Amino acid sequence: MKKSQLFLLILLILVADQALKLWIKTTYPTGEVLRVFGLDWFRIHFIENSGMAWGWQFGNETGKVILTLFRLAAVVGGTWYLLKLIREKYSKGFLICAGLIYAGAAGNLIDSMFYGMIFDKGLHFSPALNDYVGYMGIAELSGKGYGSFLHGSVVDMLYFPIVNGILPEWIPVFGGQPFEFFSPIFNIADASISVGVITLLLFQKRFLEKPEESASATGVTDRTVSDTTETM
Repeated sequence: MKKSQLFLLILLILVADQALKLWIKTTYPTGEVLRVFGLDWFRIHFIENSGMAWGWQFGNETGKVILTLFRLAAVVGGTWYLLKLIREKYSKGFLICAGLIYAGAAGNLIDSMFYGMIFDKGLHFSPALNDYVGYMGIAELSGKGYGSFLHGSVVDMLYFPIVNGILPEWIPVFGGQPFEFFSPIFNIADASISVGVITLLLFQKRFLEKPEESASATGVTDRTVSDTTETM
């Protein structure tokens, strides 16, 4: 796979991720926006989170800065690693998965690094409450941000509550309680990371086979066929 092809894939994911985030944040207040095609299980539901993918959190503001710096280090290191994989001619499938993970990490990193500086409103940490608080109204791009560098919140909006119901009473502990699948609200960057990781786990043996190993195996097969032909 060519370097230009991989980085075009990464660029397309970043553009789609940021375009959807900017549209949501500058057009709607937080909360449910719409049901796509009128479907109950495919919704655009705008929220912001201060932490990791799928709305997880990592401590207070100190934890957030640590997390953002970790993402930044991962993206910088990931750039070097992607170039190394391309030079060593790893399989196309492995490179695509690595690119998906890289693009997802970079997409959320942009939010964390810059959104606090370029938007006038956003989920932010309140020292008085020692917790994150939301905001009313629609955010606008502004030179006066709601936070500083590294203190932006991540924008999420994709929501797929495919199954809603009540768990059967016979199920221990959780019987009779409301049940929803799939409950997390996420973004394109989160989805990109998840698809890359899951695909790698499913096909790791095939994807992680080094090029020289594949060539060696082919050589053994060719020699075997040649020997057999000569014998005949």
